[in-house]
Amino acid sequence: MTTTNRRMVLARRPVPAVAEDCFRLEESSIPEPGEGQFLVRVHWLSIDPAMRGWIADGPNYSPPVPLGEVMRSFTVGQVTASRHPDFPEGTWVSGRQGWQEWALSDGSDIDRIADPADGPLSYNLHLWGMTGLTAYLGLTMVGQPQAGETVAVSTAAGSVGSIVGQVARILGCRTVGFTGGPAKVAQCLEEFRYDAAIDYKASPDLAADLAAAAPDGIDVYYDNTGGPISDAVMERINVGARIVVVGTMAIPSSTPPPQGPRYNRAILVKRARMQGFLVLDHFHRLQEAVDQLGQWYREGRIHVREDVGDGLESAPRQLLRLLAGENEGKALVRLVS
Repeated sequence: MTTTNRRMVLARRPVPAVAEDCFRLEESSIPEPGEGQFLVRVHWLSIDPAMRGWIADGPNYSPPVPLGEVMRSFTVGQVTASRHPDFPEGTWVSGRQGWQEWALSDGSDIDRIADPADGPLSYNLHLWGMTGLTAYLGLTMVGQPQAGETVAVSTAAGSVGSIVGQVARILGCRTVGFTGGPAKVAQCLEEFRYDAAIDYKASPDLAADLAAAAPDGIDVYYDNTGGPISDAVMERINVGARIVVVGTMAIPSSTPPPQGPRYNRAILVKRARMQGFLVLDHFHRLQEAVDQLGQWYREGRIHVREDVGDGLESAPRQLLRLLAGENEGKALVRLVS
C-alpha cells in the first residue's frame, strides 16, 4: 500500500480567469486516524460551476479556499481505517474531502452514507448528491411548478439543469431549455425530453426564439446563468412568475459588471418573485431528494450523463472544460478505477 497522499491545492486566485496554473499538485504522507477519526480513500471528485466562486477573492456565500489549501470539492470515498464507531472500515461515504486521494475525517464533513446497492457510486455526486438536491428542492420549493405551466431552464443540458427539466416534465409542465450548440440541443430534446430547446450561441434573437418556444409565456424560470438569457426570459414572464436564481455563470465572479439589468419593472408589472437558492441551506433535506429522485430513476423517468476525467491531474482541466461549456454531462474525476 502506498504511503503517499497526492493533493491538489489552490496556488493562486483566478485573475483574470480560471486557469490550470491556479492549482498545484503536492505530495504528503497519508495521515493516521486518531481517536474519533477515520481515513477515507477518495474514489470520485465532483467538478462544479460553484468552484469558480469558491476560489475567487470576492464576496460569496462561503469563505474562499485559502491559498495553499486543498481545493474544496464534494467527494465519494471508502473508509479504510477507523477509530470512529459510526464509520467502520469498508463504509462508503459522500462528503467534502476535496481534491486529494486520502483524507482524515471526524464525520463533520460527511453528508451521507453511500450505498453501492442503490446504483453507481458516482451518482452520489449528482443525482443523489448536491446536484440533485439543488435541482429538486430549488425547483419545487422556490419555483413551485404546477401542472400545465411553462418552465424555462438555463444550462438545460448541465448536471443541474437536465434534472430540473426532467422533474418539471414529470410534474406535468411544458419545458423550455437554453443550451449551447446543436449537440446539446439534440441531447435536451432526445435524452432529457424538453419540449423545446434554444441554442443561445447560435440564436440571432433570443427573445424571438423564446416567444416561439413559449407562446404562453414563462411561469417558472430556473436561472443558472444570469446575463442575456435571463434578460430574454424576463420579457416573457407571466403574472405571478417565480424566478429561481441558482447560478450566475454569465457574470464574472472576480470583476462583476458595475451595472446589471434592471428587472424591477418586469417584477412589479408581473407581480413576480425572484429568490436565490443555495443548496448549503438545505442539507437536512438531502435524503428526501435522494428518495424521490431515486424512485424516478428506478422507474426510468430520470436520465443522467457523466463526463469523466481520470486521475487527480485531470481535475483542473475538467473544471476549465466545465466553465467553457465543453462537458457532456456531470463533470467528475475518477481517482480509483
